[in-house]
Amino acid sequence: MTADHPPLIVAIANQKGGVGKSTTAVNLAAALAYQGQRVLLADLDPQGNATSGLGIDRSMIDASMYDLLIGESTLVDVIEPTSVRDLHVIPATIDLAGAEIELVSMFSRELKLKMALKDVAGMYDFVLIDCPPSLGLLTINGLAAADEVFIPIQSEYYALEGLSQLVRNVDLVKGSLNPELEIGGVVLTMYDARTKLSADVAAQVRDHFGDKAYRTIIPRSVRLSEAPSYGEPIESFDPMSRGAIAYRELGREFIQRHKNE
Repeated sequence: MTADHPPLIVAIANQKGGVGKSTTAVNLAAALAYQGQRVLLADLDPQGNATSGLGIDRSMIDASMYDLLIGESTLVDVIEPTSVRDLHVIPATIDLAGAEIELVSMFSRELKLKMALKDVAGMYDFVLIDCPPSLGLLTINGLAAADEVFIPIQSEYYALEGLSQLVRNVDLVKGSLNPELEIGGVVLTMYDARTKLSADVAAQVRDHFGDKAYRTIIPRSVRLSEAPSYGEPIESFDPMSRGAIAYRELGREFIQRHKNE
C-alpha cells in the first residue's frame, strides 16, 4: 500500500470499557509507523487517552477533534506530530463530550468525520480512529468514516457479551450510512497464559470470528499499562518488553493482511 492511494480507514471500537482499546489504538499506530507506514491516529474519545498516550499535552492544544467535527477547524489545523516519525494524531480534549450534543441538530451529523477525512488522500497509508466506549453519535461518526472495524476483545469472562450489540450497530451503519463497512479483525488483549479462562475465551473468539481473529495475542503486561503515563507507545518506552514484541507482531500481521489492497 502506498500513500498515493486513499488510506485504509479503520475504526477501533468496542463499547465495553477497559478492554485495551486506546492502548491498542496507540500501540498499533506506532507499530505501523515504525514499520514504515504513514499513520494518522484520530482520537474520537473525549477521555483523550490516545492523545495523552502519545505525549500530547491536552491543555496546550489550539484545535482538536471537537473543532474539526463542529466545522470550526480544517483537518490541517488539527493534526499534531508525535515523537514517532510518520505518526500524527488528531487530538481529543474533554470538549469533545459536548460535540455529541451539538452534533444532534446538525445536517448530516453522522458524516462529519467522514467528510473531514476526505482531505487525507495521499497523505497517509492508514488512518486509525479510536472510538469512545459507547455506541453514541461519536462512535457512529467513526463507523461511518471507516472502511473496516477492528475490535479489541479482553480475554475475560463475558468478553463476548455486548459484542452482538456492536455487530448489530455495524450492520445498521452499513445499511444506512456506509455500505462498504466490514468487521476487519478482532484481537485478544490482556491475555494471561496462566489461566484456563484466557484459553477458553481465545477458543470462543476464534470459533465465533474465524479468520477475522488475529493470530497475534496481546498479553497482560505491567509495562504496557505504565507506558501511557510517560506519554510513549510501548515500542519506544520498552522495546524489549512482551507488550512491545506483541504489538510489533500485530503491526506486521495487520500490514500483511492489507498489503494487497
